[in-house]
Amino acid sequence: MPLSEHEQRLLDQIERALYAEDPKFASTVRGARLRRPSRRRRLQGIALSVLGVALLVLGVMLPLKLAGIPVVSVVGFLLMFLGVVLIVNTLRHGDEVVEENEQEAHRTSRSRSSFSQRMEERFRRRFEDE
Repeated sequence: MPLSEHEQRLLDQIERALYAEDPKFASTVRGARLRRPSRRRRLQGIALSVLGVALLVLGVMLPLKLAGIPVVSVVGFLLMFLGVVLIVNTLRHGDEVVEENEQEAHRTSRSRSSFSQRMEERFRRRFEDE
């Protein structure tokens, strides 16, 4: 159920007052609910993974070893692993945010509908009793 014009104005006033009183808190609260995984973070993870694979292959081709360990390959593997972890965390966090928002919307719509149904029923009973 959409807000009425009066309710929307009141909500805007409250929001402006919150921003005026404590803008850092307001931006933090607002960002926490609406934030989705950024495309930039996924692209950084992909780039890091590609760079890791390139270093892994380059390390196999170069004979640079420290105490028998191919250093470039190990660094490449670590970068590749870090990139994949970054991508997976970004995608998983995005799914949780979307699911949480859908569940919250469903929960509030269900409770509103049952509340409105109860109120309508009470209203009908009043007129039937009279």
